[in-house]
Amino acid sequence: MKSLKTLLEEQAYRPAPDERPSVTVDIVLFTISEGELKLLLIKRRDEPFKAMWAIPGGFVRKGETLDQAALRELREETNVSGVYLEQLYTFGDPERDPRTWVITVAYFALVNSVNLQIKAETDAIDASWHSINNLPTLAFDHRKIVDYAVWRLRNKLEYTTVGFQLLPEKFTLTELQRVYEIILDKTLDKRNFRKKILSLSILKELNETKMDGIHRPAKLYTFVEKL
Repeated sequence: MKSLKTLLEEQAYRPAPDERPSVTVDIVLFTISEGELKLLLIKRRDEPFKAMWAIPGGFVRKGETLDQAALRELREETNVSGVYLEQLYTFGDPERDPRTWVITVAYFALVNSVNLQIKAETDAIDASWHSINNLPTLAFDHRKIVDYAVWRLRNKLEYTTVGFQLLPEKFTLTELQRVYEIILDKTLDKRNFRKKILSLSILKELNETKMDGIHRPAKLYTFVEKL
């Protein structure tokens, strides 16, 4: 049986007589868990692509901005809120949705997975994290969207501080380097990495330390915005 939300959306987004497109938002949400870059997926409750995995998303409602729609859909389908969110790209292939012509504005989001309670809601029957190296077959053109989001994330590490969104408030340089290595899927030289990061003046050294394995306590840092 279709959810009330799905029925209302189908009624509200039937093709217009002049065949204007409908608009949706889709959210590619990344986290780092168990030493891997992972993606949040939902399992669809209804057709099309019933019971297939997909990235969270849905139709933009009347009076909503795109950002508002993206945050709402993420909250409604997965119980996730308060995340870093950035518009990614617009996908408009007329055949991407079998129901009608749908243009989707894709976002990517980053979140620290600590204490994050994922829960499937509304028109999702399941929600869970999946390694980007072992993804199931995805509904619609969502694999294309995910691949583009991974490419964008890796490139943004070169000129932004986006990776800090995946860290706790306080972290060691080793933990920071590990985030970069997981996202880039390669090993980085420790000395060169630390030299480059510290030269950016975006870290504040704290008067605190943390045990780092069997080694001596490591200094803790926090991220600070440049003025």
